Amino acid sequence: MSDGMTTEEIMALALEMAGFDEVPADSAIYVPGRGISRILFGIDLGPAELMLARQSGYDAAVAHHPTGCAPGGWRVYLRHAEQMAARGVPLEVARRVAEEGAERLRRAAVAQNYDREPSLARLLGLPYMNIHCPLDEIGRRRIQKEIDRFLAGDPSASLSALAEHLKQMPEFRAAATEPDVALGRPEAPAGRAVLSHAALTNGGYAVAQAYFAHGVDTVIYIHLGEADLMRLRAEPRGQVLVLGHIASDSVGINPFLDALEARGIEVTRIGGVIP
Repeated sequence: MSDGMTTEEIMALALEMAGFDEVPADSAIYVPGRGISRILFGIDLGPAELMLARQSGYDAAVAHHPTGCAPGGWRVYLRHAEQMAARGVPLEVARRVAEEGAERLRRAAVAQNYDREPSLARLLGLPYMNIHCPLDEIGRRRIQKEIDRFLAGDPSASLSALAEHLKQMPEFRAAATEPDVALGRPEAPAGRAVLSHAALTNGGYAVAQAYFAHGVDTVIYIHLGEADLMRLRAEPRGQVLVLGHIASDSVGINPFLDALEARGIEVTRIGGVIP
């Protein structure tokens, strides 16, 4: 039986698995705790779930998404720049696109209530934290590995064939949603395909167009707003495959929760996590 973990040890495990040196700005320990052996984990945890965790005797509540719009969380959007540069987008272009998007998010953040759930957790005396980008990075690597492996075996594979292959991952197979060819013809070759993920939120129109302009044929998002999609359809330069938010998040969450369970921690998955 495990003696339990501290909230700091839980966060450190996520960072180690993601290959991060520090806690990103979209992740936080709101109420620290120790001796944690039972965790309630959900993609989104609100006041009701925090009350449930306290009443049901959980030692901590851990969410994936940050509460409200975390102050400073917009900085994580700048990760789009390094991801784009790694796939051939000139660094100057990548930085400009990422900085413009991050600035929009910075301005929008002032409208958000970032202390609703943390203040309740403090009143309840319930250890509470969220782990966002590290788990998304685990998922990004898992999914991109599947994409690269499949296309290496069949470089002429179509978008629909790639989507069908990804649907065989357990989280996508069990999801209520399915990968969707949002832009392009399903029978068209996927070509050079990049998953844009683990940078706070999707890069929308601007990030996709930067990829298309520098040799990427297919941009893969986990979700995409309708306005951005309409702009991309009005200026078709590439292809977009949308995987589905909750299933994609679960791809990164499950290895982490499995690692906690391997350390003797009891984890209850709720709030959309697809086991």
